[in-house]
Amino acid sequence: MSGDLKWNKIFGAGLATVFAILAVNQVSGMVYSSAPPEKMGYFIDAPEEVAGGPAEEALPVDWGTVLPVADMAAGERAFARCAACHTLNQGGADGIGPNLWGTVGGPVLHRPGYDYSPALREYAAQNPTWTYDDMDQFLTAPSRLVRGTKMSFAGIRNTEERVALIAYLRSQGSTGYAIPAPDPARQPGAQTEEPVEGEAVDGQGLEQTPEDGAAAQPEEEATSPAQPAATSAPQN
Repeated sequence: MSGDLKWNKIFGAGLATVFAILAVNQVSGMVYSSAPPEKMGYFIDAPEEVAGGPAEEALPVDWGTVLPVADMAAGERAFARCAACHTLNQGGADGIGPNLWGTVGGPVLHRPGYDYSPALREYAAQNPTWTYDDMDQFLTAPSRLVRGTKMSFAGIRNTEERVALIAYLRSQGSTGYAIPAPDPARQPGAQTEEPVEGEAVDGQGLEQTPEDGAAAQPEEEATSPAQPAATSAPQN
């Protein structure tokens, strides 16, 4: 008889524990409940673009102006981001990527025997040389310039950092690749828009037509009195 009472006490304690846990869950749910927000997400206060306004296009880099004054130390620091995959010393071995000695101004496929991606081989067929502009675009976003490249580098968005890196790469085996003369067309304030039809060109006004509001003046034709026709017949 005492054994049955012992088991009853054990079962009763277990049930009491279960009920206590359920009660705690119910109470905590009511205490810490929160109403859902009326609108999901967060508001970000960002300036809106002017409706209908054309996007401002950045001028291409004026290499003749920026390369002579580029920060080589900054370029060397920027190359540290490339050193995980590339070597830069003359005669250095290829890593995950090819050795980059003498790259600027050199062939896109400049390392014989390196397994370049098919995408870069296809690109090199149309663009065989690493010009300043091409390298700048590639370093900005490799996968944008060469679709399907196996280079996983995301790119460098900062123009000043890219210029410094290209200047540093040029100093490593590419000093024979000439720096072009400064190009006024690539400098701020360069006139890039063509004159609109109907506007004055070089300070000279366009010829007005009757539709422009000025009556066209016909040229006066010089006239002379009509000569009388000969009436006498030739003498036989």
